[in-house]
Amino acid sequence: MDCRDHTPCQLALDLPFWQHWYYVLVEKHPGVPGTVSFQVIVQVTDCSQPSLARPPFLPSSASMNMPHSFGSMGGLALGDSPPPASPNGTKHSVPIPTSSPASERCWPVRPTLRNELDTFSVHFYIFFGPNVSVPPDHPAVFVINLLPVLDSGGVLNLELRLNVSSLCGENVTVFGCLNHEVPLTSSDNASVTCETESLAGFLLSVNATATLSRLRIPYPQTGSWYLSLRSLCATEHGFEPCTNVTAEVYLRAYLSPCINDCGIYGQCKLLRTNNYLYAACECKAGWNGWGCTDNAEAFSYGFQLLSTLLLCLSNVMFVPPVAIAVRSHYLLEAAVYIFTMFFSTFYHACDQPGIVVFCIMDYDVLQFCDFLGSLMSVWVTVIAMARLQPVVKQVLYLLGAMLLSMALQMDRHGLWNLLGPSLFALGIMAIAWTARTIRRRHCYPPTWKRWAFYLCPGALIAAAAVLLYAFVETEENYFYIHSIWHLLIAGSVGFLLPPRAKPSRRLGPLPRRKGCGYQLCVNEQEELGLVDPAVASINSICTS
Repeated sequence: MDCRDHTPCQLALDLPFWQHWYYVLVEKHPGVPGTVSFQVIVQVTDCSQPSLARPPFLPSSASMNMPHSFGSMGGLALGDSPPPASPNGTKHSVPIPTSSPASERCWPVRPTLRNELDTFSVHFYIFFGPNVSVPPDHPAVFVINLLPVLDSGGVLNLELRLNVSSLCGENVTVFGCLNHEVPLTSSDNASVTCETESLAGFLLSVNATATLSRLRIPYPQTGSWYLSLRSLCATEHGFEPCTNVTAEVYLRAYLSPCINDCGIYGQCKLLRTNNYLYAACECKAGWNGWGCTDNAEAFSYGFQLLSTLLLCLSNVMFVPPVAIAVRSHYLLEAAVYIFTMFFSTFYHACDQPGIVVFCIMDYDVLQFCDFLGSLMSVWVTVIAMARLQPVVKQVLYLLGAMLLSMALQMDRHGLWNLLGPSLFALGIMAIAWTARTIRRRHCYPPTWKRWAFYLCPGALIAAAAVLLYAFVETEENYFYIHSIWHLLIAGSVGFLLPPRAKPSRRLGPLPRRKGCGYQLCVNEQEELGLVDPAVASINSICTS
């Protein structure tokens, strides 16, 4: 209210904000000389005891002991203090207009019990509830207290369900007004709203036709929320108070991280920004909205099925590398490829958004095995190309499996999880090939056909796969770019896997005859005492 046009200036608030300060701005007009004195009278009526009213409180710059620098604005607090004298020495009071009878706006407020279950998961229980009775003559008011920081990052859920059997055949409608900081129930029964000139709330209603009403408020403002329930009967002239009908409703109030846990097309996640913790839905398959319920840009069932089949069936490309590895007697490498093909297929079948999903085990286990198999396939292929000694190769296989498991546990989506082992294995292969080239004094691998038809195409295919994975793959093109990644990686393995090692040309020991004992060889020449070999033939007699 602007008091420049009102003398005296009077303001009556029927519904003041609870536990709030009210400020009065006093400014002196530049053209008025001297000092201007004024009075501020505040009177509060306790609705629980209408006959008792607090004495007027008249704070001024003298009584509040405030410096003149603070005289432009002051906060009014309520207390018991005698009014100061007026400037002319007489005592008088300015009449304050009376509002509607206090008994019409004085209702008992029933508190709720808070039960914290998890982060942003709180249930509010009503004493002697959850079924509450709404009398016909006055509203039933409940208060829900939301704590700062802890409750502002979730969703406030309110549910009303009417018990039709309690209406006794009357056309009763129960209206609920949820307001922040102050309870509000409209006095105009014909048009029930939860709004005034300075207040606005949320309206709920249940009747015999619509027995259930839900309200969800994402990221609610902290503080006290008041729910006022009132039962009215529908007539020809609008709504009127009912007579001798006490409606019974089921009331449920709780905090949840997300709306309906984001449904089947989303995932509820806890996020932190600038020390603020809040929950939000991460929607998939083109769905949007607070609870991933907006299907304006959603993927169709055929598109979901196509993306799942592409990601799963592209792993069949690992069958040729498995056959090549088995034929070349690389049995351990073949086992790694089979492991990768199996878990990659079922991981992508479980990873799909929407309804085309099939999981044979826990999602986290499938994801870990898929990532580990992919990295191990690269590792064992490059180590096999180095043609190391069997003992050294087995040690590197085992060491790589342990280190890759540790790296994946730290960060599964890091790019260096793929580049690090690949570069390290390529370094080992380069050292082995260089040492073999120096020892043989000939380039290794020695044949140009091996370079032209196997190594160069395989390296180009592997490099293209890494570039697609690192710089091209996004959430929008994931299903077909990642399918191409499967095809390229499996194809490069088929080209890069070395051929079967040739057996060594060095002759081994002669095979012994089966049996026990020893052989005694006697030179017949020595036994006969013959010296000249031309005289007699030499025969060796061996006796076992």
